Amino acid sequence: MELIAILDILDSTVRSATPLLLACLAGLFSERAGIFDIGLEGKMLAAAFGAAAIAAITGSVWIGLFAGIGASLMLSAIHGLASITFRGNQLISGVAINFFAAGMTVVIAQSLFGQGGRTPQLSGDGRFGPITLPFAETLRDVPILGPIYYELISGHTILIYFALLCVPLTWWVLSSTRFGLRLRAVGENPSAVDTAGVSVVGLRFAAVAICGVLCGIAGAQLATAEPAAGFVKDMTAGRGFIALAALIFAKWRPWYALLSCLLFGLLQAIAIRPDQIEAVFGFQVQAQLLDALPYILTVIILAGFVGKAIPPRAGGEPYVKER
Repeated sequence: MELIAILDILDSTVRSATPLLLACLAGLFSERAGIFDIGLEGKMLAAAFGAAAIAAITGSVWIGLFAGIGASLMLSAIHGLASITFRGNQLISGVAINFFAAGMTVVIAQSLFGQGGRTPQLSGDGRFGPITLPFAETLRDVPILGPIYYELISGHTILIYFALLCVPLTWWVLSSTRFGLRLRAVGENPSAVDTAGVSVVGLRFAAVAICGVLCGIAGAQLATAEPAAGFVKDMTAGRGFIALAALIFAKWRPWYALLSCLLFGLLQAIAIRPDQIEAVFGFQVQAQLLDALPYILTVIILAGFVGKAIPPRAGGEPYVKER
């Protein structure tokens, strides 16, 4: 019974960590290119609404996914124009995006569906279902390994497997490709990249666009792949800021980002399943404390690591081409 309870918590951990991981990798691409983006929360929220609303209207979760990515890309374009083209303050731009998304999603949802700022609950082809991996049913009754494969590895949505695949893909792109090396160089010394004849503006817009795509998928995961699929007001619940804390904790490295997001996901999984804590460890913990744990850890990480984790040197600074 304890093994099943542990696997249940770990399964919920992976689901909870997925939107955090996608948003964390989104911020990694953007900040590696020198564009700080605290608007991850707003992009995820807009994407969650876009995905849920279009999936509810069309009945197709794939159309909803692309709609969510499109909504996130629109906000990314605004952030790119404000911070790259017009050289505005990147932090203020991100805050504005967060406020804009929080307000507009509720207004549009109420206008379209009249359900108090939420969308109808998604079902059938309007949501992502779990994928059963090969031999999962056959190996289910094998001691220890069978339940691990059936309960923990198999049975997730395609977006969760995609998010896990993004970790080695991000590491490979940033460390082994010309695009990734140039992207990192832009975040450290944009003038040197410009001198080499590479467009700093183009690379930074590419990083912002990648950030928008990943945030769009993260929002779609929240709205169309969770057990209670659908959009509700402020459903991101600070996940964008938690992803930023995880990014700082990971020191802008993809594999460390996976571990830090799994840690946050574990705390969120514990918070929503307090009964499993008693089943595994034999004692009860106040539900309010469990709910606060991810945010407490965020404050601790920001207080303890923000001075130790060294961001890209050109991060947050608009690039002005020398004449």
